[in-house]
Amino acid sequence: MAKAKGKAKQMKGKMKEATGKATGDRTQEAEGRGEQMSGQAQEAEQKAADRAKRTGR
Repeated sequence: MAKAKGKAKQMKGKMKEATGKATGDRTQEAEGRGEQMSGQAQEAEQKAADRAKRTGR
């Protein structure tokens, strides 16, 4: 579930970044990149947790 939320956050960030680029709004563009990175971190954290569960750690 957290992986899906991470992917959704990444997609939202991509759209926000693209909107910022299209309108010339650098703040929105940067916020979009930040959301993408946050989503990537969330997804990676869940993958690590899933891996730890599988190996019994």
